[in-house]
Amino acid sequence: MADIKTIALPLPSQEFDPNNEAVTRRLIEQALEEINIKITLLDRMKSTTISKASKRHQFLLMGIKHG
Repeated sequence: MADIKTIALPLPSQEFDPNNEAVTRRLIEQALEEINIKITLLDRMKSTTISKASKRHQFLLMGIKHG
């Protein structure tokens, strides 16, 4: 799996800033999209066909001599 990156949300100002609000909203939306993509990928990996195919691929890789 890819490395998990952390993005700090911008600190809120004393007064309402629409630009800051838009940036914060977009960062949260992107994080939720990434979570949804990862959940979908995990659900697909649980399916029998993909699970068998990935196990077969791992088994075949074990037989390859490296070097």
